[in-house]
Amino acid sequence: MQRPFSTKLVLKPLLQKPSAIISIHNASNFQPCFSVDDQAPSTALRTALAGGGHTAELALAEAFRALKCNPNGYALVQLVRACTSHAWDSCGHQLHSYILRSGFASNVFVGTAMVNFYIKTESFDSAHKLFDEMPQPSLVTWNSLISGYVRCGQFRKALCLFIQLDGSENLVDSYSLSIALSASGHLGWLILGQSIHSKVVKLGLEDNTVVANCLIDMYGKCESFEGAVEVFNDMIGKDTISWNSVIAASARNRRLEQASRYLQRMPRPDTISFNELINGYAQFGDIEYAVEILSKMDSPNSSSWNAVLTGYVDRDETWKALSFFTKMHSCDVGMDQFTFSSILSGVAGLSALEWGLAIHCCITKCGLDTSTVVGSALINMYSKCGHVNSAEIIFQSLPKKNLVSWNAMISGLAHNGKTMEVIRLFEKLKKTKDVKPDNITFLYILPSCSDNQVPLEATMQCFKSMVEDYGIKPTIEHCCTMVRLMGQRGDVHGSKRLIHELGFDSSGSVWRALLGACGVLRDLKLAKVAAAKVIVLGAADDYVYVMMSNIFASHGKWRDVKLVRELMSKKGFRKETGYSWLIEMENEIFLSN
Repeated sequence: MQRPFSTKLVLKPLLQKPSAIISIHNASNFQPCFSVDDQAPSTALRTALAGGGHTAELALAEAFRALKCNPNGYALVQLVRACTSHAWDSCGHQLHSYILRSGFASNVFVGTAMVNFYIKTESFDSAHKLFDEMPQPSLVTWNSLISGYVRCGQFRKALCLFIQLDGSENLVDSYSLSIALSASGHLGWLILGQSIHSKVVKLGLEDNTVVANCLIDMYGKCESFEGAVEVFNDMIGKDTISWNSVIAASARNRRLEQASRYLQRMPRPDTISFNELINGYAQFGDIEYAVEILSKMDSPNSSSWNAVLTGYVDRDETWKALSFFTKMHSCDVGMDQFTFSSILSGVAGLSALEWGLAIHCCITKCGLDTSTVVGSALINMYSKCGHVNSAEIIFQSLPKKNLVSWNAMISGLAHNGKTMEVIRLFEKLKKTKDVKPDNITFLYILPSCSDNQVPLEATMQCFKSMVEDYGIKPTIEHCCTMVRLMGQRGDVHGSKRLIHELGFDSSGSVWRALLGACGVLRDLKLAKVAAAKVIVLGAADDYVYVMMSNIFASHGKWRDVKLVRELMSKKGFRKETGYSWLIEMENEIFLSN
């Protein structure tokens, strides 16, 4: 099996210099070979790094010499953990090279420590490769990788790995079940969540408070309020998290009165308890009541304020959100990355550049301009305001870019009509380690291929790559995009075949897209088929009849035009009279004045 790092990438200074050569004895013995405390390895490495002038290789050599012993598995685990906790990435990579060369790669404790290191540095490909190379990964190793995927939002990968764990020789524990329930909840996969619940009962862990809390959270996120309440009522030892979880499940499922009652019954409600209720009313109820709850709290935190702010933005009441944001600023409320990402989303919707610039200044003053979350929101805001060059500057300056950052930049370029730049950026994304395009990425990439400079064959290959190389299942949106694109290039019959091949025959949206493509090409025969499908599937509106009327008219079939318009009249549809762009512009000027 191929290793994530070649053994050629060894510690050259460590292995070539006589003074740095370290012999390895008892490599398989996982016992400390020194009589000092457990912190000796990390202390030695910290001292070597603090000395200055050391490369990662020489720092490790100094640390090993300071230990005055042959480094065994125990010492290597401590060193890897030190690199993980202190973000000594370079030393961690060098340690991995040394581990491969010295024969400790099969040591499950050392391997698990290295998996954790790569997870912490968000190098998930390396972590997974290392995991696959371990002869017998322990349950701790499995749990480390699964929880790492959950923390970074890769819930499907986490659940695939959990299913593999469940079929392995290792027996899942309460932690395995808890992180799997968390992933199921985030994806809204109720059936899988219920299956995991059955596993919990089978293993006799239903009285475990942590697991029960995760069950409440999962059912709440999967819109199964009754399931959440049932688990809560059956719990023997309820803690604060249990109460907060059931309040959140109630609020998330619009049972706001029930959430209020749970809060009143709760023995010792904390800030999170009130925040869940505020969030519920801000999203689904009377947002002014959410503001009232906030005003009566003894110690609201930034999340309390953010819940109301996000509520205004989600309701498209951005001007109220901006007023509330100003109030937060005047009250010296601590603002975090979620505060700024939320308000920037609203500003982007308004294309209010001046507000965006002012908020950008606040972000810089708060020292959050290097935040990936905030940076992605800034990219989106500047792009929506038409300042895509500013968005590109921010994108390039981000120390760490995740998929959201890449998608924001690709979307911004597409939004501003820079189709060739979209294609070039996509090529860079494909070469980026540990970041892979998702279905949203391709929703921006495929329309950009409509540019005449991109051959249809290249577009079809891109679509094929999405399915085969990245394992992304096409959605209705992807299919509609391809139908329109193929129609623009004159291949409407190929579009029809694609609809059948992808299994979207029962979707009115894709047939409607095909009808639009037929309208461009004036293909009357296929237009009749598409229109009939849309009508049968119950997705017909005035667009369908207007399109058919126009296609009939383009063929000089005035009798059919008359029949379609009569049918429109019976159904209550009306074809709007066309206006010239000049009259429309004059009306806009008049209304604005």
